[in-house]
Amino acid sequence: MNAKREQIIEIAASIVHSKGYESTSINDILHAAQIGKGQFYHYFSSKEEMGLAIVDHCFEKWNHRVIKNILESEKEPKVKINLMLECAVQLHENNGSKCGCFFGNLVIELSEHNEAFREKLNGVFELWINHLKTILDEIMEHEDLPIKVDSHTLAQVIVSMMEGGILLMKNRQDIQVLVNVADVIKKMVNIQ
Repeated sequence: MNAKREQIIEIAASIVHSKGYESTSINDILHAAQIGKGQFYHYFSSKEEMGLAIVDHCFEKWNHRVIKNILESEKEPKVKINLMLECAVQLHENNGSKCGCFFGNLVIELSEHNEAFREKLNGVFELWINHLKTILDEIMEHEDLPIKVDSHTLAQVIVSMMEGGILLMKNRQDIQVLVNVADVIKKMVNIQ
């Protein structure tokens, strides 16, 4: 990918994460990236095209950090879940517990109004759920868990709990909310 286009995407992603997609104007991006409209439109035909490119960019970073490095690693299943939870807490602690989940924020803001964003964001969450399901299947082969549901439902519940915890954490600007959610998830899958 062109280095300047990548730079614009990085800058725009940061603004969108902080302000939201609808509240971010092209002028905000032009100013922050120190570019003109012509340069913006050289790389993107519209704000929506740029927004979808931002989702792809953030997905690649998240996919590498969470899916590839943790959930697809050779580690034991419970270790993977624990590392995923620790990664989420650390990331949001580093962000001051203020920005929330980039993908979750966009789901709340855009899923009802923009099918292209809804489908792309749904793909992110389905990938996460499916990887968790596989890990939970491995755990459930060897032990009974305190909650008696199938692995797919439990994976959905874990993702929902994490996203809900991130939402409440963002509102309170208090990392302890997400720490509490992570602790409950650990109990649900017998992580000591």
